[in-house]
Amino acid sequence: MNRRELLALITAATGTAMIGGTGLLTGCATAAPAKFSNENIALLDEVAETILPRTTTPGAKDAKVGQFMTVYVTDCYTLDERAIFHKGLLELEAQSNKTYGRGFMALQPEERNAFVSQLDKDARAAVAKGETHYFTMIKQLTLFGFFTSEVGATQVLRHMPIPGRYDGALAYKPGDRAWATR
Repeated sequence: MNRRELLALITAATGTAMIGGTGLLTGCATAAPAKFSNENIALLDEVAETILPRTTTPGAKDAKVGQFMTVYVTDCYTLDERAIFHKGLLELEAQSNKTYGRGFMALQPEERNAFVSQLDKDARAAVAKGETHYFTMIKQLTLFGFFTSEVGATQVLRHMPIPGRYDGALAYKPGDRAWATR
């Protein structure tokens, strides 16, 4: 899977073009770095793990997706995108407190799944209106960070290091994992 295919996958999964995607093509921003606390990173890890949980394969926390998100947001998002993302972390906690009477980190797994599903619906509705929703950013970065990590590329996708060999008649069975290169 190449970078363009990954971006297409993210677009299909989230219903919008990847926010901050221009950073992949033009390089990353350097102005006014955003600040993330250890609590922010832990929260992002838990939200990402709810989106991509550990099963028979590693989950988002195994790939340290929360840390990846902080670097990507700091280095590649515009100032406006960073503001939406940071404000979104506060909104996520406020909405969790309003809905469940406690923060996201204190929710049970089934509550987290229901909460994240509702956030996803809210984000899709916002995107349909042409707005940028913070959960769209989190979901995109979860997918991008996981599937471009060593863990995601080698333990979830079929990994073929480059340079590899060309095999024009490679057998494919329905249900085979997608390919990844690094």
